[in-house]
Amino acid sequence: MVALTSNRDEPTRRGGPDSTPLLWQVLTTLDRGFVALAGRLEVTGTVPRSLRGKPLLLAANHIGVFDAFVLIAACRTLGIEPRFLIAGGIMDAPVAGPALRASGHLRVDRGKSSVVEAFGRAVSALRAGGDPILVYPEGRISHEPGLWPERGKTGVARLALAAEVPVVPISQWGAHEAAYWGTETVGGWADFQPVAASWLRSVLRRPRFRVHFGAPVELDGLSAGRPGDAVRARDRIMRAITDGLVPLRTGEPDEPAFRDPTRPTDGHSPWRP
Repeated sequence: MVALTSNRDEPTRRGGPDSTPLLWQVLTTLDRGFVALAGRLEVTGTVPRSLRGKPLLLAANHIGVFDAFVLIAACRTLGIEPRFLIAGGIMDAPVAGPALRASGHLRVDRGKSSVVEAFGRAVSALRAGGDPILVYPEGRISHEPGLWPERGKTGVARLALAAEVPVVPISQWGAHEAAYWGTETVGGWADFQPVAASWLRSVLRRPRFRVHFGAPVELDGLSAGRPGDAVRARDRIMRAITDGLVPLRTGEPDEPAFRDPTRPTDGHSPWRP
């Protein structure tokens, strides 16, 4: 693995070593080896020292099924181990579900009344400190033909404003080359086979996984209770992610050079440069 960082602070852990569950520490350690096997990780930017040990949201663009592994490895390179907001279906999976729950990740059931309760838990978790929470503002892997960030939802912005916490934008490129998008749901080996086969090819090709941590998004002057501020905050977060993405994909301004025949391309990006 190659980890290139600029202006990186020395790794620190918020809340001491006991703040991160042992299982999650083990899994993130294994994750770094998994990512190193599939490609070359390059990390730029940092999470400022002034934000370490304090409530924090990390907001990243979503480009493929492998990018969560890359983000975990990139964060660990900087000395942080974030939790994710994860859809309820994954948390109910036979093996992954119990491991994710034991690791301290937060459950979100989209379209259910419990989403209000989950939002409250996330706000409380943020205010309490501990490890940062990593979220995907888009809510899904981008369907935009050029793989630019889609419009994004206001949930992340509302969470940041309600908890009154800073947001660090993360821009990433290259993780989409590690594995095909595949299918919306996996019903058997036939659905999983294209993803597995593409990952094995990635081990041979070893693409570059580029991750950039940008400056905290400016949200001063916005509040949770003022109409329209959640949309304004969402727009600022998505623009910051897009601005950080532009230099990562030099030479691929329109469409990814890597072709994934399984990924839908029916989305739209209002942030495309």
